[in-house]
Order: sequence, then structure tokens, then C-alpha cells
Amino acid sequence: MTVLAYIVGVLVLAFGVAASIALHEIGHLVPAKKFGVRVTQYMVGFGPTVLSRRRGETEYGIKAIPLGGYIRMIGMFPPRAGEDPSMVRVSSTGRFSQLADEARKASLEELRPGDENRVFYRLPVLRKIIIMLGGPFMNFVIGTVLLTILVTAHGLQSVQEGARVASVAQCVKTVEEVRSDPSCTGAADTPANAAGILPEDEIRSIDGQAVKSSADVGRLIRPRVDKPTEIVLLRDGVEKTVTVTPILNTLPAYDDQGQPILDANGEQKIIETGYLGVSSGAVLGYETQPLTAVPGIVGESLWRTAGAVLKIPQKMVGVWNAAFSGHERDAESPMSVVGVGRVAGDVSAGKLDGLVGESWSDKAWFLVMLIASLNFMLFVFNLIPLLPLDGGHVAGAVWEGVKKGWAKLRGNPDPGHVDVAKALPVAYAVSLGLLVMSALLIYADVVNPINLGG
Repeated sequence: MTVLAYIVGVLVLAFGVAASIALHEIGHLVPAKKFGVRVTQYMVGFGPTVLSRRRGETEYGIKAIPLGGYIRMIGMFPPRAGEDPSMVRVSSTGRFSQLADEARKASLEELRPGDENRVFYRLPVLRKIIIMLGGPFMNFVIGTVLLTILVTAHGLQSVQEGARVASVAQCVKTVEEVRSDPSCTGAADTPANAAGILPEDEIRSIDGQAVKSSADVGRLIRPRVDKPTEIVLLRDGVEKTVTVTPILNTLPAYDDQGQPILDANGEQKIIETGYLGVSSGAVLGYETQPLTAVPGIVGESLWRTAGAVLKIPQKMVGVWNAAFSGHERDAESPMSVVGVGRVAGDVSAGKLDGLVGESWSDKAWFLVMLIASLNFMLFVFNLIPLLPLDGGHVAGAVWEGVKKGWAKLRGNPDPGHVDVAKALPVAYAVSLGLLVMSALLIYADVVNPINLGG
């Protein structure tokens, strides 16, 4: 059952990614056709074509590896000086397909009669921008719709009153005893283990006093050495009362807010205090949000995503160290689609119940959030003004508009169309960087995946 649930999670994520890519390319396709550009191909995926069908002048198809996509518009680049104006260079909106197109020096496409004004490069600047922003905008719409449904129907995760048992120590042993024999053979049970307290129990009260946060657990247990103490737990929705007798133990010192107490040398103090044998954490729940809160939530999500994109170069150093030096992987490290798929599988298989909740509903909503987050990442990432990303074509169109506007202002002749293909050396470097980064992330996600608490 666990294996099947894992596979279901991975498949749901894969479908969400494929659908997001397909809709991204529709965001390019619809305005391109609306503005009269001839679109010869609409493809989801890359590699060999698995299935395709021609409708009108466009071939629609699916390729073997559904991790990308593109539409092919005639005349994305203007002819070079001296080239036959009836022939245009083949190119597309796909990041890596552009690289392959330009690598084929003889990859030219003949214009059909009537196509002279149906080429992309002849479009007005604003229409070029609308077409190239159509893909990222579609990702923004997908992310916004999914996030809106999520926060209004299911809610945002928030810290609730109470404390949740994260783990239960099985026996009482000194550090030296654990080093010599990590088993609990011959050792006394901890008070919590003896009383039958289990991980994921919610602690409602201790000795009649309400527990409002995890810090309250230590505060209420510390003074109760050798005193029988009633603890009210919530387990599987049912309250249960147990009696424990905390024992005297030597532990690191914390204040009433759960913060470490330091000595004059800056080291944490050690004190003799009551010991229960549990580690506790916050109780997490979900609170639905009004529709009016959605713009702020979307804005915050985009801000976080933009910050994460800006930090990718420095984060890749940590990924390298984790992959090849065995360093612990940063929980905020970027992930490949393999890593994201593993998270989706772990959630469905119940390995991250402490993070997302135990019910199938909580797990399903987490996958919705994951797909929404991926779409926001695609939206922000594709706006980077470098070829072969959509933002690179937008930057070329903006530059063309600036040149033409400046020439008109000064009364000079129209400077003509900007050939963004001149920036292809940059596109090669960016594409190579993306390939290397993707390979490194996939390797790291296999040999040293991010641990989210499973």
C-alpha cells in the first residue's frame, strides 16, 4: 500500500508538471494565432515524437520526455544580411529546442505564399511581448487559481494552541552508557514510555494546567520531580489521561519561552530538573482565508519565489558539497524534478505526516500547493531577461521598441528589426549552465536528498 501510495504521489506530480508545461505553451500559442503568426508545431516534451496529429497548419504532439515543451513560429528571427528573404531560420519557444535549432546551420524554412506578413519578427513590439509573456502568464494564472482554491477551501497551515509529541525516549541512560551500548537492555523506561505516551499525541494539559505551546511542557514538568502528574492527551481525536512521575535528570537549561539559558562563557547551562522523556513540537492546523486575503498571499508567494531564484547560484555551492562531500543538504536547497517527485511520493506514502498531516485530504492539498509553487517558479524563472528564456525574447522586443522610438524621436529612419539571434552565444552559455545545474540537482536528489522530516 505504501509503495502504491508513493507511486500515486509521483504520478500526480508528474501530471501536474506536464499540464503546467502544456498550458504554458498554450499561453504562447493562442496569442500567436490571434495575431496571425503561422505556428507549425505545438509540442509537449522533448526528444523523439511519441504521438502527433496535424490540425490545419499546426502539428500537435507529445514527445518522449514530458519535461519541457515549445511552439514553433515561423520567422522568430529576421533574415541575416544577404540571406534569401523567402527563407527564415527555424526556431521555437523551447529553451533547449532553440539550442538544437541554431546548431543546425542549414535549418531554414521556406515561406509559403502569403506568409510574408505572418512571421513573428514583423509583429509590432507590443504583440511580440504579449506572445512571449503569454507562457509565463499562464503559469501565474495556474499558480494563482490553485493557491486561491487551497487557501479558501482548505486553509493555510498555522500554529495552534497545544504541543505535539515529536518523539519519545525509550529508556534512561547516560551519554557514556549510550556510547558503549545504544540498546535499552537493562535500562529503566523513561516516565513517558512507561506511561504509554506515543509520538503524535497532542498534550492538552499537565497537572490541570493547559498546555498552550511546546515550551509549556518543559516549564510544567521541571518542578515535578517524583510527583505523580496527570497528563491529558489527544490521540486520534479521543482524549486520554495518563499518570506519569517525572524523574530527576541532568538536562540543558531553557527559559519559560523555550530559549536556551547561557552562562557567562556563552555556553548553555546544565541543570538538574524533572524529566519526562519526550521532545515536543508545535501543533499545526489549517485556517481558511477570505478571498480578500488572496492577493496578499499570492504576492508573498511570488516574493519568496523571486528571492529563491536569486539565491540559486549561491545555493548550488551547498548542493555540490552535499552531492560530493557528504555535507547535510540544506532544507531550502533547490531541487530537480526528481527531488520534487520524491517529496510528492513521500507525502502520499505517509512519510511526512508530521509536516503535512495524516489525512488523505491534507496530503492531496499539499500536492496542490506543490504544483502551485512550481508554477510560480516557472513564472518568475522565465522572466529572467536572458535567452533562451521567454524573458530574453521580451528583452529583445523591448530593445527594438526603444531603438525605434528613439529613432522616431530624432527624425531618423526606422532602424529595422532587432535580431535577438545575435545573443545566441549567451543562449548557449545559459543553456549549458541550465543543463549542468539540472544534472547536478538530479544527482544530489538521488545520492543526498533533502530531509523534510521523514
